[in-house]
Amino acid sequence: MTPDPAAATSGPHTLLAPSAWVMRFVPLIEPGARVLDLACGGGRHVRALAARGFAMHAVDRDAQAVEPLRAMAQVTLADLEAGAWPLGENRFGAVIVTNYLWRPLLPHIVQTVAEGGVLIYETFALGNGSVGKPSNPDFLLRPGELLDAARPHLRVVAYEDGFVAAPKPAFVQRICAVREHPPAPAVGAGSHPAKYNL
Repeated sequence: MTPDPAAATSGPHTLLAPSAWVMRFVPLIEPGARVLDLACGGGRHVRALAARGFAMHAVDRDAQAVEPLRAMAQVTLADLEAGAWPLGENRFGAVIVTNYLWRPLLPHIVQTVAEGGVLIYETFALGNGSVGKPSNPDFLLRPGELLDAARPHLRVVAYEDGFVAAPKPAFVQRICAVREHPPAPAVGAGSHPAKYNL
């Protein structure tokens, strides 16, 4: 598994480099698409993708952390764990989630990926308590949990579930999955599945 050079933190919203996992799959997002960064914190992915021309939507509960993002993104202040799903029926060309887990939201997150859209999710997994924080099992994915949440609805392009040693030891799960367009009526034999360059 490729380590994320931005994994080390010194505060809850320290501005880090974008996740290598996220950036690896940005080419799968349709140019100019609306992109949701859920639980965005200081907005490292909002900044990186806005600079590439995506229409960003940032969601977090920390008003101070998201205030600087208002110039480059639509911002929704919401406590994702205490209130209703703040995005209603909105769909996005990509949904990005990193270092965040609130299990009741998993179905909403998957449902929010638009047709042709991409889910890029990376967070901590069980075992992480043996090497650092977070250590509460309520906030750590169980083996295969992220894969199980996505697979019934999305085509999994890449998935990893294991340990990374650097730059900060961590147990992680990460996935990139797409909601494919419905297949066009077959014109003849030889139709092929969508191609996703890795």
